[in-house]
Amino acid sequence: MLLPNWPWLDATLFWLGHGLLDLTWWQVVLVTLGLTHITIASVTIYLHRHSAHRALDLHPIVSHFFRFWLWLTTGQVTKEWTAIHRKHHAKCEQAEDPHSPHVYGIKTVLLTGAELYRKESKNLDTLARYGHGTPDDWIERNVYTRFSWQGVALMLIINLALFGAIGLTIWAVQMMWIPVTAAGIINGAAHYWGYRNFEAPDASTNISPWGIIIGGEELHNNHHTYPTSAKLSVKPYEFDLGWAYIRILETFGLATVKKTPPKLAFGDIKPVADEKTLEAVIANRYEVMANYARQLRSAMQQEIASLPAKPAESVLAAAKRWMHRDAEKIPAAVVAQLAQARAVLPVADKMVRMREELRQLWLNTGHNRAQLALDLQAWCKRAEDSGIAALQEFSVRLRAVHA
Repeated sequence: MLLPNWPWLDATLFWLGHGLLDLTWWQVVLVTLGLTHITIASVTIYLHRHSAHRALDLHPIVSHFFRFWLWLTTGQVTKEWTAIHRKHHAKCEQAEDPHSPHVYGIKTVLLTGAELYRKESKNLDTLARYGHGTPDDWIERNVYTRFSWQGVALMLIINLALFGAIGLTIWAVQMMWIPVTAAGIINGAAHYWGYRNFEAPDASTNISPWGIIIGGEELHNNHHTYPTSAKLSVKPYEFDLGWAYIRILETFGLATVKKTPPKLAFGDIKPVADEKTLEAVIANRYEVMANYARQLRSAMQQEIASLPAKPAESVLAAAKRWMHRDAEKIPAAVVAQLAQARAVLPVADKMVRMREELRQLWLNTGHNRAQLALDLQAWCKRAEDSGIAALQEFSVRLRAVHA
């Protein structure tokens, strides 16, 4: 049956099919990706690096744009997000962690991470203890917090007006973007799968060395190692898109970076390690231990290759994967295999024991600075007298570290 030839009906049908902008399908896809990417940038730059960790200051215009955009696209209240994230760092992988996959299970965090956020946002003690320093102006109290869901409703109206019926789909993608990428993937997968540059005191991993889709948040192990850094990439092959945006803002005077990851610096080799060496080693302990892990793995590979009779393949696989890790990070299921490997790999065994002794420099709170410097000197002497080339090389280089 033909529809009546009414001008208003024709206009309505045209609007439903095309919206005010009348975009092609590929333009709709690009616009959707652009809108969701602005949301990602708002979360990583404003909520995460600026509000939660104070790694940078933002110009009020930029800061308020991010607040407004997040109100439209997520309904997220700054104080709630900030407090929950700070609690996550303070209680990481413990029972009080709001969204650890090692507490709730990886499936729960991946699929219902947003629900975990909503549940924790109702914890008034969390907001009071960890939500300090967040916006408390008139518009925050009377609009963004009081009418948090009305922002996403306004976004729906705007999308329908601009894009027609397909605007509902665009809006749905916008609403899913942060729950899937941040609440699910980062809080879940980035504490479960991936690679680790540093032995941070939790289970954080880097999902990918190129932080593009989630604005740099993919580099989660780097972030948990240096949480107050505005830059999340640390290796030459890593890329943090959020940091690129921050640098652009900084160029125009719209952002001020307060902290970036420390860089391990080397100078002349000192005859003995002193208190200045100790300070530099402790300040850069994650990078120091990452370098040690590389030396250990290399020495172990050479030692394995020289064995006349090799142990079981499962034992070697466990050794290659876990030998360089902190003892508390090693699964109980592979402890026996590592013991077997160390029994036939005396060089690796020595390096594991020396690694733990070196780690005690910053774990041992019972010694004063002067005593710790003497401990470092003694460690270097034992390493250089060990007859193990990898230990000797590492120790000599350690004596060249400076702040």
